[in-house]
Amino acid sequence: SMGMMLESSSKRLCEKGGPHYGSPDKDPEKRLATLENAGRAKVPFTTGILIGIGETRLERVESLLDIKKSHDNYGHIQEVIVQNFKPKQDTKMSEHEEPLMEELLWTIAVARIIFGSSMSIQAPPNLSPNNLSLLVDSGINDWGGVSPLTPDYVNPEAPWPHLVDLEKQTYVSGKTLTPRLTVYPSYINNLNEWVDDGLKSRILKQSDSSGLARDTNWTTGRNNPNFKLKPNSIIPLRHSSALKEIVELTLNMKELKEDQLVKLFEARGPDFNYVNKAADELRKDLVGEEITYVVNRNINYTNICYFNCTFCAFSKGKTSEGLRGKPYDISLDEIVRRSKEAYQRGATEVCLQGGIHPKYNGDTYKSIISSIKEAQPELHIHAFSPLEIWQGANTLNKELAEYLQELKELGLSTLPGTAAEILDDEIRQEICSDKITTNEWLEVMKTAHSVGMNTTATIMFGHIDKPIHWSRHLLRILKLQKDTYGFTEFVPLPFVPMEAPMYIKGKSRFGPTLRESILMHSVSRLVFNKYIPNIQTSWVKMGPEGMKECLNSGANDLGGTLMNESITRAAGAQHGQEFSAKEIEKFIKGIKRIPKQRNTLYGSVSEEVHLRGAHPFRLSPIRNNLEDRKDLITSSK
Repeated sequence: SMGMMLESSSKRLCEKGGPHYGSPDKDPEKRLATLENAGRAKVPFTTGILIGIGETRLERVESLLDIKKSHDNYGHIQEVIVQNFKPKQDTKMSEHEEPLMEELLWTIAVARIIFGSSMSIQAPPNLSPNNLSLLVDSGINDWGGVSPLTPDYVNPEAPWPHLVDLEKQTYVSGKTLTPRLTVYPSYINNLNEWVDDGLKSRILKQSDSSGLARDTNWTTGRNNPNFKLKPNSIIPLRHSSALKEIVELTLNMKELKEDQLVKLFEARGPDFNYVNKAADELRKDLVGEEITYVVNRNINYTNICYFNCTFCAFSKGKTSEGLRGKPYDISLDEIVRRSKEAYQRGATEVCLQGGIHPKYNGDTYKSIISSIKEAQPELHIHAFSPLEIWQGANTLNKELAEYLQELKELGLSTLPGTAAEILDDEIRQEICSDKITTNEWLEVMKTAHSVGMNTTATIMFGHIDKPIHWSRHLLRILKLQKDTYGFTEFVPLPFVPMEAPMYIKGKSRFGPTLRESILMHSVSRLVFNKYIPNIQTSWVKMGPEGMKECLNSGANDLGGTLMNESITRAAGAQHGQEFSAKEIEKFIKGIKRIPKQRNTLYGSVSEEVHLRGAHPFRLSPIRNNLEDRKDLITSSK
């Protein structure tokens, strides 16, 4: 981005005796030509006017209209500054009076009327330190660049306000202070048109889903031991009336619109606190103070996949051995061994998923199920994403219902809701173009519910998606749930970027911010209400501090102990492979809540089962070998 003040387009001010006399670079024609050139070059541009230097009100309006004309032609003006003149010592205008506050407020209001609601209007806070609320009330929405380290070099006699004081004044004015980048959100949301290729990755890394600056250094999947979520303690009870109306709609289980959910996802400051508190109160009403978990084992049987999801750091083809390990495809014997060991360590469930191996067919998945059930019939098998189900049915030329029924009869109990990513084909075309579509994912789930199989639902967010896409995702899940009541839980899965191909290539953000991650849990709680009473938070992605925030913002479940976790770790996460029942219960008690071990369907487990998982023995080393596939390709009878 670039910037240059027009100051004024009045040629009269360049005449002898005028403030611009003897300054050829302030010739209005030259400055307006610069605006035009910036527009043609597609440069996001900041400009504005200087008031109180001898211009008339009419000349101010004409200057603003000249800026608007350039913007109407190119759409490149991202901010208009209305700056009040301050006389300086040892200058020819040192005795010139500065403009009255009424003149500044009038000009700001006129600028807002001329440019409408979409333009950012700025007034420097250090030049009117005692009248900040008046500036806000007159129509500004931006304080410009405010530095705690460097002076205002143009007005060094006017120190910047301290950021804490500016935040307080902004709250008093009914607004929320939020950091931004030098490029404004509307241009960040259209990087291909407005930003040089060499800058895109750096801008994406520093921006959030709305195109504003990331407000903390918290990162999904990383240890953040010194991190503390900044409390919004100033005027804690103030929140927008519009947001309150939307929250009340959710509490009354009324029909919601996409734009209403977007407003919830964009909540900041006191509004953020309000949404989270409302979600947590609803959580208390629906499920009480218990935090549930399941003792399970995660088994990823292959990381070989012929799909090309740009977010996935887990799957391995021939060309990706250098990323996070070699390709593997474990044997049936190893799958069974891990399942039996899991049961002996107290697991009630095994969760199985893998890449879409080019040699797998529908019988492969049937073989896995029948082998586990034969060896350990007590285990609940929670397995195969809708993508695997879709692929399995297609390879056998069977209808979804027929194939799912066969899997059910062999012992498959429930399906995980993965491969959903974002249920909006606008995003899926960018991140997983060869994967099943939104409607196909929903069709698998609807069919599973119709044959008596429950499933979970997930969302993988924080990459190139926006709040509008999250809203569509949640509403599509809600619509299906109202028809089938087959979803047992909703699981937000924040994108872990560190090793993800699209982040490495500079084509995604650095995962969601903590604010966005917490809101995904709280908004989900509000939207799903009684329809999906269980909201899970992922310990491998959120970490201890993030989990606490989510559990105090509507979540009530910690998921599984896992025993082995490889998908998130492959993306660069640091939170380990197992969160034991003992550790989980200690964590839950530490935040003054009640731990409860559950089964996959959120039923209670017996004391005997609970004790079996309380003191697990050490896991045997896993063997991720590249096995002969004959054992998994054979048709299951």
